[in-house]
Amino acid sequence: MGEGLATQALLRLMAWMSPAFPIGGFAYSGGLERAVHDRLVADATGLQGWIATLLRHGALWNDAVLFYHTWRSHESEADLREAADLGLALAGSAERYLETLSLGRAFVGAARAWPSTVFERLPDDLPFPVAVGSVAGAQAVPAEDAMAAYLHAAVSQMISAAIRLGVCGQSEGVAVLAALEEEIVAVASRAASTTLDDLGTSCIQAEIASLRHETQHSRLFRS
Repeated sequence: MGEGLATQALLRLMAWMSPAFPIGGFAYSGGLERAVHDRLVADATGLQGWIATLLRHGALWNDAVLFYHTWRSHESEADLREAADLGLALAGSAERYLETLSLGRAFVGAARAWPSTVFERLPDDLPFPVAVGSVAGAQAVPAEDAMAAYLHAAVSQMISAAIRLGVCGQSEGVAVLAALEEEIVAVASRAASTTLDDLGTSCIQAEIASLRHETQHSRLFRS
């Protein structure tokens, strides 16, 4: 990739993963709000451990696998539809389903500002990682860079939610983000060689927190 194209890819990543990109990501906590309510996450140390576990073994790991698969398969309508159906079926709760489906739809709608034939191949209903992975692949954004940016944005959103929930302050939140850099790089690298056979999670408490969040009486976030 030439220098000009590399810079263009970087600019697109910065736009797509910006908190200002109109997908409404600020409205979701990924079940973190319930985890805070149940005192499973009570401080910055607990927050770091919670997010690291999701990266290695939870929903963020599945996101990484789906992302890479659709980045590679962005030219195949059948493969994209299969991945979208599978990604939605893997949502562990109604809250998680709502989150990934809403973000996926919103991302595709906003990303149409960068014209591509990939939008003709994408199904109407698709999870967030499938939306970002397929568009990044079609736009020739390097896979591992795009994956790292995706995970960094997801982690940043969780930390922002934790700050709003009173788990930690802004300085502590930034420190957690810095501490998770190596984890993000490692997961992005490990997921690069995966297939759909590598999908799977083992974060039972996180799944239960997401389920319980559906009936929480008073809450700030939609998931």
